Amino acid sequence: QFRHVQQLTYSLIEWRSQILSGTLPKDELAELKKKVTAKIDYGNRILGLDLVVRDDNGNILDPDETSTISLFKAHETASKRIDERIQEEKSLQQSLDLRGQPIFNSTHTYSLYVNFKNFVCNIGEDAELLMSLYDPDLSKFISENYLVRWGSNGMPKEIEKLNNLQAVFTDLSSSDLIRPRISLVCQIVRVGHMELKDGKKHTCGLRRPCGVAGGHPG
Repeated sequence: QFRHVQQLTYSLIEWRSQILSGTLPKDELAELKKKVTAKIDYGNRILGLDLVVRDDNGNILDPDETSTISLFKAHETASKRIDERIQEEKSLQQSLDLRGQPIFNSTHTYSLYVNFKNFVCNIGEDAELLMSLYDPDLSKFISENYLVRWGSNGMPKEIEKLNNLQAVFTDLSSSDLIRPRISLVCQIVRVGHMELKDGKKHTCGLRRPCGVAGGHPG
């Protein structure tokens, strides 16, 4: 149970960092907040704690402004949703065992740790590096982006993170682990001027795709 809660905590820490970064679009931010509240409710259930009743947007319902019947219905809905999530994971685990797949430990979520050492590319301007997990068979990304802002001087924009650029891709389920292929993809975005003529900078702050790299996590 400690390992299980540890993985849940890692997920919440990572998502909190993404929310505080202020870089997510409004729709992605709303979706991420729903994932956070769902994860908290799930953690409370497996620890035997009280269930917090929320509305559709993940906000805690005020008992002074919400009728008793509405609170009861919301509590029933939330409890049913969490029970279904727990049952899904149990069914998946049993299915994997029956097919002769490796039996995973009791933790229901898994993580991939990435330690970013250096970025070498002759861009001459600032860059943004977006790292995420990608399923090439389904042609879609299966994780959020890990963003690193890289300066034109060949060092991180946030100098205090030098030699300490780390990320954890969390909330990977057993179904993710048995995908035929998973790639770690790094998208490189150039941030700066469109062109430089006669020593005059005509534009600034433009984001342009510059390159991409990928590999299979070990």
